[in-house]
Amino acid sequence: MLKPRNTISSLPVYHPPLAGRRGLRLDFNENTVGCSPNVMQRLQQLTVEDLAAYPEREPLEKLVADFLGVKPSELLLTNGVDEAIHLLCQTYLEAGDEALIVVPTYSMYRIYIMASGGKLVSIPAEKGFQFPTETVLKRMSPNIRFIVVANPNNPTGTVVPKGDLLRIAQAAPEAALLIDEAYFEFYGDTALPNHRDSPNLFVARTFSKAYGLAGLRVGVLVGNSNQMEAIHRVCSPYNVNAVALACLPQAIADQAYIQSYVAQVLDSRSRLEEALRTHGIESWPSQANFILLRAGATKDAAAAFAEKMRQRGILVRDRSNDYGCEGCIRITLGTAEHTDRLLKALVENVGELTSSLGVPR
Repeated sequence: MLKPRNTISSLPVYHPPLAGRRGLRLDFNENTVGCSPNVMQRLQQLTVEDLAAYPEREPLEKLVADFLGVKPSELLLTNGVDEAIHLLCQTYLEAGDEALIVVPTYSMYRIYIMASGGKLVSIPAEKGFQFPTETVLKRMSPNIRFIVVANPNNPTGTVVPKGDLLRIAQAAPEAALLIDEAYFEFYGDTALPNHRDSPNLFVARTFSKAYGLAGLRVGVLVGNSNQMEAIHRVCSPYNVNAVALACLPQAIADQAYIQSYVAQVLDSRSRLEEALRTHGIESWPSQANFILLRAGATKDAAAAFAEKMRQRGILVRDRSNDYGCEGCIRITLGTAEHTDRLLKALVENVGELTSSLGVPR
């Protein structure tokens, strides 16, 4: 009887609650209003020939490389950042090699690591979900072949100083270090200019969040040219679909749209942080397009909070199953209008916020 590898049978199952998402989408850190109108215009111009031909990735890689200020040989377009993680695991992890993450963090890291036969090393974050740089450095050894850090981190929104990341890269020259900058646009600081300082340093970006292209699945992986050549060997030549590639130039060109949306998100983040702080609701400082807050002491309290918000037309994400996040809810930030709706629902749900917040009734 055919059976999967033992490693696959023992993998944790990640089931994002995507079904029945009716309401204001503040649960998956997506752009709440969608992509640039210029992207939609380009979609309407696609022909049957565009869809019938295999996609050509290289011309768009040059475009994105120019946009990011790197060489085309240092860049690979991927099917979302998820494929970038998977490719790094496939390229650098032998069975039994160690791979390090700091928890809580993005759930798919451990799944890709374990699926590749890697031995997972999980280090808990420090108080306030701060990154435990010194503990990570002490854990370095030749057995560790892959390290992945989300910066800003998901689901906490916390960040790691760039200097600490470079120390880790230098302390583990035999390990691939991936800095996942999926939320870069909302933070502004990046390790991208430093990827040439350490041959083992990789940086990932995505067009899913600020750019509103989550449905097209386009990510970017940047690293040392020699290392990227090895990664190309395990990557499909047709990994990014033709529709996504056709839309990238318009998405990148409309930086005014991105800047406007990001500015609204940052303002919304400040409004929600102030509301939570004023009314004594525990939360953590975020540099991303979301905030993690504690809705109660238990998983049941978080689930009840999320359900009440759903009944009011607001979708939020229960993160109680993440390490150290029992009773916690993650809320995505969007436009000013969406934040008005969010705060109004919080008034009704929590009962602690007041009209002094400027929430329309």
